[in-house]
Amino acid sequence: MRLLLDTHALLWWVLDDPRLSARARRGIEATTNTIFVSAASAWEVAIKAAKGKLRLPPRAEHRIRDEISAGGFRELAVTWDHGLAVRELAGPHADPFDRLLIAQSRLEGLTIVTNDRAIRRYSVDVLW
Repeated sequence: MRLLLDTHALLWWVLDDPRLSARARRGIEATTNTIFVSAASAWEVAIKAAKGKLRLPPRAEHRIRDEISAGGFRELAVTWDHGLAVRELAGPHADPFDRLLIAQSRLEGLTIVTNDRAIRRYSVDVLW
């Protein structure tokens, strides 16, 4: 399976947060799965941390980077096509970061690892 981590799933994985479901944890741990982390998640972490909407432990950004590397996760760049695909997303989700992840999931054929119920309303596969 090819999995795209929503930002909260990535953070909960790196910080060993118990809010990450057991099923999601098993999916991330499975060596048969390919794990993708979007550049949109780095953007989201940076913006929300700068605005004080996201509080992270000291050096968490470095731990995230190290875990992406150590875990063999693949970085997914944001392309022009991903950006344009957001336009096709009508519906309940107003968060621009999540809308971009949904577009990436659709275009790249990825299953999103997320606890976000609004994402489940789109035509994407979700693991939680």
